[in-house]
Amino acid sequence: MKCIVCVFLFYLAVVMTTEEWREVKIAQGTLRGRKHPETDVFVFYGVPYATTPVGVNKFKAPLPPPQWSEPYDAIDENIACPQHGLLGEYNYQSFRIEEDCLIANIYVPETDKKNLSVVVYVHGGGFVLGFGNMIKPLHLLEKKDIIAVTFNYRLGIHGFLCLGTEDAPGNAGMKDQVALLKWVHQNIASFGGNPDDVTLVGNSAGSASVDLLMLSKAAEGLFHRAVPESGGNLAAFTIQSDPVENAKSFLRQVNYTKVDNICDIEEFYKTAPLELLISDAFFERTDSTFLFSPCVERDTEGAFLTEAPLSILKKGNYKKLPLLYGFANMEGLFRIDFFDSWKNKMNENFSDFLTPDLKFQSESERKQVANEIKKFYFGEKPVDNDSTIAFVNYFSDVLFTHPILWAAKYYVEGGNKEVYLYEYSFVDEDSPLVPHTHLRGASHCAQTAAVVDDEDESKLSQKYQDMKKTMREIWYNFIKTGKPVPEGSLLPAWPAAGPDRSPYMKLNETLELGGILLEERTRFWDDIYEKYYREPEVPPASPKC
Repeated sequence: MKCIVCVFLFYLAVVMTTEEWREVKIAQGTLRGRKHPETDVFVFYGVPYATTPVGVNKFKAPLPPPQWSEPYDAIDENIACPQHGLLGEYNYQSFRIEEDCLIANIYVPETDKKNLSVVVYVHGGGFVLGFGNMIKPLHLLEKKDIIAVTFNYRLGIHGFLCLGTEDAPGNAGMKDQVALLKWVHQNIASFGGNPDDVTLVGNSAGSASVDLLMLSKAAEGLFHRAVPESGGNLAAFTIQSDPVENAKSFLRQVNYTKVDNICDIEEFYKTAPLELLISDAFFERTDSTFLFSPCVERDTEGAFLTEAPLSILKKGNYKKLPLLYGFANMEGLFRIDFFDSWKNKMNENFSDFLTPDLKFQSESERKQVANEIKKFYFGEKPVDNDSTIAFVNYFSDVLFTHPILWAAKYYVEGGNKEVYLYEYSFVDEDSPLVPHTHLRGASHCAQTAAVVDDEDESKLSQKYQDMKKTMREIWYNFIKTGKPVPEGSLLPAWPAAGPDRSPYMKLNETLELGGILLEERTRFWDDIYEKYYREPEVPPASPKC
């Protein structure tokens, strides 16, 4: 046995001496990162950028990060914030859930250059799932003039319980994101980055987060360009329409009946076991929300958002930044796995599929509008196997496309002259057909997949490899210049959009400028929201519990 241990220790010592390490001194102490085995990039994994409050304080804003006196080996790739179950194709068996989960991963190219551009990626997952290491941005660093940062933030109930009380004011997960941006601003120069040249990128709920950070005074000045990929600040899943009622809804789900007193509600959540708070992923809701998400807070110290995003956009009261803004052409494939179980429900009561950010004077008015929407997408026929594309279009629009195009209109009207719109439609030959059709489409966040790393890109088709090269060039251009196609580029000219939401760039094997993006569908929803929009509710002032 002693011999085996000696051999193992000798092997470990040999491995450690052959690895390349880099030390960086930051405000917290000295960090040690290792060189990535496949590229000229040093990676610092699992770096605490804040401390997560736990126990009865777990819904409060993040605390300052820890400090250390000895060098900190930043090599832990496996920390995830509390969340439900497994996340699709990502193997969670190698990840461990920790309540104190606020860590960043910093990717630094091997170069002596300073003042490198910085890209910060916000992961997706409906505000209820995900982790920073979902995103591998190594290819963006190939020219050795960009530093990339990914990170965790609190999710689900832990991140977005919003009671308006002192101990659960709301938006803990968004305050984590602000803390990360402040950490980058204070520390990235130590890695060779420029704190005044930060581009914020996000996909899905991460995209909605980026779009909210554009409007929050708490994040103002901490980034300088934004790339929201398939998610917007006006989506129903982005802002809770009634956060206190949502908190009560979960309590009823777990058979807790004291839902009339806000202090009882707060006490339950503060003392509930971790397993109960992550017992549901909220992914099967028909109303296109995931129950817990950012909210409009009461106007108290440290608040992230105290006014409805639509109101902020209409007033133009935010810092105007270059914006690369768009989605894939079949975002609604995000819901295709539910088609067989939901098509009959749609025929029985389409009202169940309306989003909670719509309000009506009566149940009859609600049903009338639901039938109007159903007719727009499905005609007079019932939802059946011939309706798959209409099903995809419906969920594309309510979840992703209309919120983005709705906001784009107000961004431009509010004075932002650097909004670059796109629709990504590239589909590889081996992509699956949409069920019951002979069509293929680019699914939710397909453009993100084209930009970030694949495990073995040599196995991809040549067309997809070429598409990824083009997408990375566009994103690189924007990160470096604030324009997807700067002067001197060989790519087609790409003007900023006007208030009519045109032009936009069609991102496919060839790039082509288009007119008004999804004109008929967008105007339909503009009219619906003009008549029936429900402004998000703010939690009422509460007694000190």
